[in-house]
Amino acid sequence: MAIVGALMITLGVEQGASAAIFNPAPIFENAVSYSTTIPRSDGGVDAADIYYPIRSSTNSNQNTLPIALFLQGALVDKSDYSTFANTVARYGFVVIVPNHIRTAISPMGAVTGLLAEQQQVNDVLTYVQSEESNPVSPVANLLDPSTLVLLGHSFGGAVGIAAIQGNCFAVLCTKDFNRPDELKAGVFYGTNFLIGQSSGGLPIIENDGIPIALVQGNRDGVARPSDAELTYAGIQDPPKAFITILGANHYGITNEDNLIREPNRPTLEQDVAIETIARWSALFLRGTALNDKGAFDYVFNSGDALDPNVSVESVTKPIPEYTSVVSLLGLGVIGASSLLTRRQKLVTK
Repeated sequence: MAIVGALMITLGVEQGASAAIFNPAPIFENAVSYSTTIPRSDGGVDAADIYYPIRSSTNSNQNTLPIALFLQGALVDKSDYSTFANTVARYGFVVIVPNHIRTAISPMGAVTGLLAEQQQVNDVLTYVQSEESNPVSPVANLLDPSTLVLLGHSFGGAVGIAAIQGNCFAVLCTKDFNRPDELKAGVFYGTNFLIGQSSGGLPIIENDGIPIALVQGNRDGVARPSDAELTYAGIQDPPKAFITILGANHYGITNEDNLIREPNRPTLEQDVAIETIARWSALFLRGTALNDKGAFDYVFNSGDALDPNVSVESVTKPIPEYTSVVSLLGLGVIGASSLLTRRQKLVTK
């Protein structure tokens, strides 16, 4: 028993006590949106939609809300994410979805269109800080610019993973990038860090303790689930999670399926897929970036047993080095041996 106990402690495996009933539904009943423009550091502007929850008498005492920047998939318009963004906003976030048009230079040539890039992280944060004191802004009194989280789809998710690492990655970044201290966590759908990168093999994600979740449809025919698994394995620091949505394809996050770009048809209804992806994304962000213990337990312990459409793999604590494992196991053996010796002495008396 001592050996098993030591091993469980070492590997960070915990058997949670029965927790209070947690309701994974949105905190707010409704959310609304408005359109605006966001200045870019290169002198241009991005059209953007901003979603925020409507406070009611039951939640009017909620604190200011963190900012969630959504980084769009390649060539996917911001309007295609309206249902997803609205749902995430109802979990207590101000969700910003820009249309970012640029030219990306890759080994396969130049592509111009809706393409996210790392600089958006700092541009949106600068915009939010100015909006906080803008008396005519609909969200002026709602914003908490000290907490920024990232959401993303496909290519946009790869941009988000790059931003969390704090370096300027080719194709995903066009000039020097400095990760802001306000960036606290990220969740990305249909994403792997092989997207937009020329080198193969296992990607190493130096996330510096910033929590990352990858949400992946198991019928994704555009970004392979196996590549997402490789990316998840490469995330160095927990907490991290790999959340599989059963029956969803690459466009399970958008308002409608894409019959042209996605060869696999989903078996999960589109509205169910969107709600499921939004719920797990929002609760991961609440649990890690906002220290919401109920949300954290749902994502890392209890949620997948309650949701028939989801399977979760996760790590919440660092796994110690091999020598530490051996040392703790040694202590367990010593403890067990000592206990056995004591019992033998009692028997002989």
